Amino acid sequence: MTDRKPPGVPFESWVDKQIHDAQDRGDFASLPGAGKPLPTDLESPYDELWWIKRKMAREGLSVLPPALALRKEAEDALTAAYAAPAERIVRKIITDVNVKIRDMLLKPPPGPPLGRKPYDVEEVVREWRERRDGRRVAGESDVSDV
Repeated sequence: MTDRKPPGVPFESWVDKQIHDAQDRGDFASLPGAGKPLPTDLESPYDELWWIKRKMAREGLSVLPPALALRKEAEDALTAAYAAPAERIVRKIITDVNVKIRDMLLKPPPGPPLGRKPYDVEEVVREWRERRDGRRVAGESDVSDV
């Protein structure tokens, strides 16, 4: 811990001395990025929140309100269900996202409304079958034996 600034010493002089003493001790020699140029983004306009955005991206944080994040998750789940290799997986993906959608509909969070209703599992499975087969087979049952 550093000492307190002595009375009567100008603040700038005291800070400069603290920095000079730390340099003499080598306190700055092993910092990450030492000897490398500072990253610059001269092509993009200045953004006051650049460091917050970079930190959030590094931490994998979402900037979407919960309802919009769930809407995106629901769309991704539907895409994943259509690409699933088996009907059992389709049902699991859609059932899991429906639980989240129903929870949000019953307990709306702050922010914009979800604007999404739970998927009809049977309808998604039927469409999955059509996409998988590439054609609609006449007389195909909508209910799986799986």
